Amino acid sequence: MSEPNVADAMGGGFANPPRDAAIAFRAALDVMARPGVIREISGGHPPLPLSPAAGSLLLVLCDPETRVYLSPSCDTDAIRAWLRFHTGAPLVAADEADFALGPWDELCVDLGKMRQGVQDYPDRSVTLIVEMDHLAAEGVRLTGPGIQAEAYLNLPETAAFVANARRFPLGFDTFFTSGSQIAALPRSTRIEGAS
Repeated sequence: MSEPNVADAMGGGFANPPRDAAIAFRAALDVMARPGVIREISGGHPPLPLSPAAGSLLLVLCDPETRVYLSPSCDTDAIRAWLRFHTGAPLVAADEADFALGPWDELCVDLGKMRQGVQDYPDRSVTLIVEMDHLAAEGVRLTGPGIQAEAYLNLPETAAFVANARRFPLGFDTFFTSGSQIAALPRSTRIEGAS
């Protein structure tokens, strides 16, 4: 592996860190509290193939105590250097991660290894950041906490998320990112099939 350019690793953070971080954090909280809602989140400019939305999430959710797993396509020298410089987050194997980042087809391979919480500590589980081609308020019907009547969201698959909801309070929470957009699916959300 070649060494990434130091200037590239140092760039791509928030232009106005206090303001941009507050706005991005608010967007992250909002979508997790309101499953199916799609919001804009930006400010972070990570190396490709990461989206600005995924970069912004990493900037506000990660620190030196937050363990991150990068799926194979995201595990590049440039992304490692960028994440290390901006957050100090340690990179770990899938079974140790607090956050796991990548496209669904790569993350789902290791899903069984990832932390799903234990009865006494259901919060000791992984949160996925799933990079998507696009986000749309269509697809499966969502109900549950934070949803007034119903919401819809295109998921990369249905079965894994239905199974995850059945395990509540155990399981994983998920952010979906695409370009500068973000949505979320907490484990408490019920999924009722395709629309």
